[in-house]
Amino acid sequence: MKIYNVNDENFRKYGRVVKGYDCTELIKTMQETPLTEEVAYVPAEPKLESLAIFCELQNREFGGLPMELGYCNGKNVLLNAVEYHRSSEVNVAGTDLILLLGCQQDIDPNNYTYDTSRIEAFFVPMGTMVEVYATTLHYAPCSASDSGFRCVVALPRGTNQPLDTTQDALEDRLLFAKNKWLIAHPDTDLGDQGAFVGLVGENVSVEG
Repeated sequence: MKIYNVNDENFRKYGRVVKGYDCTELIKTMQETPLTEEVAYVPAEPKLESLAIFCELQNREFGGLPMELGYCNGKNVLLNAVEYHRSSEVNVAGTDLILLLGCQQDIDPNNYTYDTSRIEAFFVPMGTMVEVYATTLHYAPCSASDSGFRCVVALPRGTNQPLDTTQDALEDRLLFAKNKWLIAHPDTDLGDQGAFVGLVGENVSVEG
């Protein structure tokens, strides 16, 4: 599939490149986080939250609201699912990586399915900070090289934590964790974990 650069015009409907931060210490600390064969997500990492940039991000990007700073690391080339939040997500590329993105507005309002042919891919160079808008469909990043990826993830505190209650009506069926609405691809085992299966089309890959 065609892979755009996050600095291309095409990215503007999904988010923005964030300027004005010194990410040197953040990137250095990210190199200490584990990178395994499987994708691993840690919502809040104390080593990252102890850095000066944590308060700066909380005040400037989240308007002073409580924030969590964690990471998503691993090796991946597939879409597997899409998710969205009721808030923007801020990512910092700890390595070169690729984001697979779509628009929440393209989810079928009648049955909450989404056609994966609409997905677009964006290369994010190491050290780049991006805001991914609340209406942007996304999931785990993809590897830009065989060595895998490291990605800083900033979200409102509590996001992606287990739900206290669940509902099974309309959009509530997509609520997979706190502030996390998710649509899974049938080729994954996410449905067995309780996720709503509604991706239609191929499980998009950045390979080939």
